[in-house]
Formats: sequence, C-alpha cells, structure tokens
Amino acid sequence: MFDSREKIALFIDGANLYAASKSLGFDIDYRRLLSSFQSKGYLLRAYYYTALIEDQEYSSIRPLIDWLDYNGYKVVTKPAKEFTDSSGRRKIKGNMDIELAIDAMEQAEVVDHLVIFSGDGDFTTLVEALQRKGRKVSVVSSLATQPPMIADDLRRQADHFIDLVSLKKEVGRDPSERPQRQAPVQSNDDEDDEFYDD
Repeated sequence: MFDSREKIALFIDGANLYAASKSLGFDIDYRRLLSSFQSKGYLLRAYYYTALIEDQEYSSIRPLIDWLDYNGYKVVTKPAKEFTDSSGRRKIKGNMDIELAIDAMEQAEVVDHLVIFSGDGDFTTLVEALQRKGRKVSVVSSLATQPPMIADDLRRQADHFIDLVSLKKEVGRDPSERPQRQAPVQSNDDEDDEFYDD
C-alpha cells in the first residue's frame, strides 16, 4: 500500500477523526501517528483541520492545537459559527472541507500519495480529482463503528481504505493515559449543544 520512495501528505479532518476514535474507544497519539507515517515513506506535510469557538475563554482543544502546531503539523483553523435552531437549541457549525480540498489539490502537484483522515462522503469528488492527477489516495476512517463512520462512496473511490481500528496499536492511546490539564476544561458536551460539520 505504501512505497518507501513515495512523498506522502496527511490531511486530518480533526472533528471526524476525533469522533471515529472516540467511537472505537481510544485516543489518537499524534506523535505516534506522525512517526508511523514517517516510516512509511517521505512525509512532506501533515495538515490538521478544525473549527474553533472563538469567544470561549478556554477551549479544551486549544492545548492540542498548540502542541500540533509546534510538533510537525500544519494546523488550519477557522472560527466556528454559533446559532440557535428553531427549537431553541444552541448549535455550532464548523466545516473545514473546502480548506482541506484546496490544500490537497495544491499538494497533489508535489506528493505521490495523499492520506485523508475522514469518512465524509463529500470528499469523494476530491479523491476522484486527485486520482485524475495520477495521485494515489488512501482514506482512514472506520467500518467497525455502529453506524460505520465512512461513506460507502468514499471507501469505494479511494485507492486504499485503512480502518482506524487497524491502526489502534500503532497510533492509539487509552483515554486513561490522557495527560492531566492544568487549566479547567470547559466542556462543550452540554445536552442542548450540538456540533455540525456539514
């Protein structure tokens, strides 16, 4: 699947990867993820995409973003949009698909193999476009979750599908091994809050 001579770039849909690993019962160890793919070929870039809620004094994702930024990842963020739906529930919308697609198309000029960490079916057209440029595309998500986290069209279009559960030993960490945070963690898991990524 990987050729050691290949130039590789990773494109991580942060919210999607987090949801998949959480459903599978493990955390992603981003240091191990980076070294795992560095050993598979020549890793040129690793992008991490996430929307941030700007008005929060402390975001639980901020320490991760800062760590990734200083440890070999190109972090791409934008403010999430907050709104109240017709039933009065607070919703947060933060879609990074366009940013990921543009970066992938630009990197296709210099890399051989693009690895997309997302099961979002919206990326099927992107995968097709990258393949027309002669690039190999792998998609990392999961069929092992209930329901599966990967769109069937995306899985079929990709040159290779890598089930996240198969990477657990390589890049996973038990949630109990999470480093303790110094600052108080403000959760976004209120029952009335929902996060939309579409």
